[in-house]
Amino acid sequence: MSDIEKLFARLDALLDRVEKILPGQGEIKTEPGFSAYRWASHGLEGIAQFDRVDKAELLHLERQKNLLFRNTAQFLDGRIANNALLWGARGTGKSSLIKAQLSEFQEQGLCIVEIPKLATGQLFEIIRTLASDGRKFIVYLDDLSFEANDDSYKALKACLEGSLQPQPDNVIIYATSNRRHLMPESMQDNLDSTMVDGQLHPSDSIEEKISLSDRFGLWLSFHPFTQDQYLAVVEQTLLAQNLKMTDAARAEALRFATQRGSRSGRIAVQFAAYWESLK
Repeated sequence: MSDIEKLFARLDALLDRVEKILPGQGEIKTEPGFSAYRWASHGLEGIAQFDRVDKAELLHLERQKNLLFRNTAQFLDGRIANNALLWGARGTGKSSLIKAQLSEFQEQGLCIVEIPKLATGQLFEIIRTLASDGRKFIVYLDDLSFEANDDSYKALKACLEGSLQPQPDNVIIYATSNRRHLMPESMQDNLDSTMVDGQLHPSDSIEEKISLSDRFGLWLSFHPFTQDQYLAVVEQTLLAQNLKMTDAARAEALRFATQRGSRSGRIAVQFAAYWESLK
């Protein structure tokens, strides 16, 4: 055996040892016995105690609730259903509404997999694994947004539509974002638009940004609460903690929201915790 052949033999042996130490790249498995999962560096790990959200607790979201619950029911029944984008003001119940799907439909076999933004580039691999599982999965992408120089959105875009690998019947994608189009928009995008034969043609950058969100078949918008809506959520949260909505609590709740520059369900829950600490 020549020296070069010996060298290649040693390299092959070294690679075999490395492969035994490192986990295989395609060996993502779902742990049995769980309904909720999160993506970690080594694969999908089960969540024994997931954050249960009762849909009755989500006030002033009737339209959004009806549409998303109907879509999920269609998905579980094996009928056509849409991937959904929940976008709008922060703290207004987008993530809670997705969590409520699992609380409502867990007994019907629904599972949910939370995927961090950094793992969107691995969506094909994750979805391929879920397709072979047999159960029904919501792929949950929370607080999703992409910067102008971030190309990881292309994997999501291809998973939604445009890839030769179709989205399996047992997987649906629900995403939340504060941005309607998931990507930053600038004045220059509009200035680059052109008029041709009297018709407005958006710039390529606008087309690229809109094309991602357009691949979600269901859009649900969430807006800041009015003062009355915010106070109603505060009252409900206080009652759950056996506290009354007094005039003092109402005034302090408004001051609490003003300090944070927002009225939302999240602020209402934070205020209730703050108010209880004063008792």
